[in-house]
Amino acid sequence: MHLRAEAIVQRPRNEVFEAYRDHLVELVPDLPSIRAIELKSRKESDGKVEIVNVWHGGGDIPQALRAFLSESMLSWTDYATWNAADFTCEWRSESHSFKDAVDSRGKNEFVELGPSKSMIRIVGEIRVDASKIPGVPRLLASTAGGLVERFLVRQIEDNLREVAAGVERFLARRG
Repeated sequence: MHLRAEAIVQRPRNEVFEAYRDHLVELVPDLPSIRAIELKSRKESDGKVEIVNVWHGGGDIPQALRAFLSESMLSWTDYATWNAADFTCEWRSESHSFKDAVDSRGKNEFVELGPSKSMIRIVGEIRVDASKIPGVPRLLASTAGGLVERFLVRQIEDNLREVAAGVERFLARRG
């Protein structure tokens, strides 16, 4: 399933990019559907920064998915390569509970819209093979996979908007 979402931030692009890349863990209090973010590694070389974060999500799970998912299953490892030269971040996420069933990857672009206004755009793909999720009957795997994909796309879109708003609040507090 294709993923595309955008969020506007009333701050300069370079500030938004750096806050998102360098201060994500500090944004957790501003992210209602995220319980925690743990920085696992950070490596800088050749103008790029490679970061591995573990996210612990939460929030409402649709009734149709409760038989297959629980809040505790909404944790993932995010592998991101940040490129300051073109204000982008290529990422892939690995689900902790359904590592072999979910393929999630994409790119974040930080677009300058003016001196104090920028946009974060996320584009990517999420594929779910529900036949690899324990407890999903084979006859329902296709339907369940589509439900999980739609749920995850909504979660990522909502998460992007939350992070954008959190970045804006974080930067306002910093002055």
